[in-house]
Amino acid sequence: MLSSRVRLVTTTARLVHSLIYSSSRSFMDLKALLSSLNDFASLSFAESWDNVGLLVEPSPPHTVNTLFLTNDLTEEVMEEALQKKADLILSYHPPIFRPMKRITWKTWKERLVIRALENRVGIYSPHTAYDAAPQGVNNWLAKGLGVCTSRPIHPSKAPDYPTEGTHRVEFSVTHTQDLDKVISALKEIAGVSVTSFSARTDDEEQTRLSLNCTQQALMQVVAFLSQNRQFYQKTEILSLEKPLLLYTGMGRLCTLDESVSLETMIERIKSHLKLSHVRLALGIGKTLESPVKVVALCAGSGSSVLQGTDADLYLTGEMSHHDVLDAASQGISVILCEHSNTERGFLSDLRDMLDAHLENKINIILSETDRDPLHVI
Repeated sequence: MLSSRVRLVTTTARLVHSLIYSSSRSFMDLKALLSSLNDFASLSFAESWDNVGLLVEPSPPHTVNTLFLTNDLTEEVMEEALQKKADLILSYHPPIFRPMKRITWKTWKERLVIRALENRVGIYSPHTAYDAAPQGVNNWLAKGLGVCTSRPIHPSKAPDYPTEGTHRVEFSVTHTQDLDKVISALKEIAGVSVTSFSARTDDEEQTRLSLNCTQQALMQVVAFLSQNRQFYQKTEILSLEKPLLLYTGMGRLCTLDESVSLETMIERIKSHLKLSHVRLALGIGKTLESPVKVVALCAGSGSSVLQGTDADLYLTGEMSHHDVLDAASQGISVILCEHSNTERGFLSDLRDMLDAHLENKINIILSETDRDPLHVI
């Protein structure tokens, strides 16, 4: 009888703890959650060819209690997400990439959209925005190398600087009485912002105009100036380059504090990625005992990012046969781990970071069925 009571008390205590934990979590409005996700890693970091952000949206209002993380959204993973009552699926890879002309039950990606909408589940994909982010996928992959310093191979440019235009045109207005006429004509050109300031040239006070303009507007500005030479003098045309972001961008070039043998590096990578096997191409003249000091890495498919980078070792998920031959011919060894094996482990770190970023307001869970489609047998 006493044993039965002890079991009852223990079970009740667990139930109460579970209820208290669940009640401590609240809902987030979808739009508020999307804003917070963008604050965590801006979608502006993504490559221009990518399809990132909210891909499937249930009719508003839509609240999120459970955020479900996966590397790839397959039909099996979708079934798991529905069973776990997900309100929003964060799929690292975008399940919708190429345009869809119809939504039918014929293809698996169309079926994902149908099931998501039928069950009021949103789908969000960050993909290359998380590749580039300072705390993103490539940063996580670099953690497996050992103590090192790293920088992006291809740094991102600041998205919001300068605030307007790709070019700046500056010139002095020849006669003050023409100033309003010139400004009025230039403001009629779409994509142009105009400011004026005083400047002293050759001991003469002059009014100069500064125009920020888009590439397309630049051609119209030049055409206007060419047709109205009497209005201006001392013209300068500047290309406005956005500043590079030091810790944001594609790939990572990692310099180890201490060199290790290639064999040791292989074991570190296998341990970090929880893999029993990786694929290795030895660089010409290299052995397993060759020292590794500099590693160039790119999660996923790294050929375009790694190409031309000087390093002892390339680490990525996949590369074409000929790109591997190219690297090896330059004495660079290559480790391939299969595409998503270089990405999926990041999701555990992501869960913890998002828990903190979102202040534990919602439940965040990892897929248990998501896996790389390729297996070594």
